[in-house]
Amino acid sequence: MCRWAAYRGNALFIEDIVSSPAHSLIAQSHSATEARTPTNGDGFGIAWYGEREAPGLYRDILPAWSDCNLKSLASQIRSPLFLAHVRAATSGGTRRDNCHPFVHGRWSFMHNGQIEHFEKLRRPLETMLPDHLYATRAGTTDSELIFLLALHFGLETAPLPAFREAIAFIEHLATHLGYQAGVRFTAAFSDGNRLYAVRYATDENAPTLYASAMSAERGYCLVSEPLDDNRQNWMRIPDGSAVIIGADGLEVSVFETDTSLDFAMPMVAAQ
Repeated sequence: MCRWAAYRGNALFIEDIVSSPAHSLIAQSHSATEARTPTNGDGFGIAWYGEREAPGLYRDILPAWSDCNLKSLASQIRSPLFLAHVRAATSGGTRRDNCHPFVHGRWSFMHNGQIEHFEKLRRPLETMLPDHLYATRAGTTDSELIFLLALHFGLETAPLPAFREAIAFIEHLATHLGYQAGVRFTAAFSDGNRLYAVRYATDENAPTLYASAMSAERGYCLVSEPLDDNRQNWMRIPDGSAVIIGADGLEVSVFETDTSLDFAMPMVAAQ
């Protein structure tokens, strides 16, 4: 499983989360404590918002701990909203197009989790994408595909409902093709204004998510693992939750898929 961190608030240096803390995201890339494996060395990425509507993006296939450019950029870039990710590949090869975050227009997205039986579901899932979104698919991961499905289901105007519908569709498709539905989804995404996160799993065993207020910056940080040993500073986000961080602070609500939705299934038979 991957590790990630996201921040929204007054502008701060990216290094304050990515490289400076005792258990920073770079530290988690080689010594994660709440993942299946401690090493997340299959690439990394950062997406940050500044003066333009679309975010800046830097990704590479090197392990985060060995990329001097990442540390240099993180020490120089100040941003009020950014997403950072270190990857442990579960689907898709180690290539730049498969590294998170993914960006489409003003939206950025990163993910920790997986779609079970993805290699069997990938082709019918891709057939659901309209041509203009399918043409933007650069990599081969389930994460990028979930992001594009959410764009198809209305991410631009209704972010959380779009992901509810995208995940429900994946679960319905798996069942329709005779597979046990299984989605693990702990993700962060943003339009440059609000920062959103979801912690969800079909089997109620979603990857971890924590939140912490950063009072000096009047902001909040969301992470896969706490950045220090002071657990009192970190609130564990419950499984089946959505988080919205905006100008008014942090809000946590229930996130669950709608089992009553009726989808037109792609015309692809199970392999």
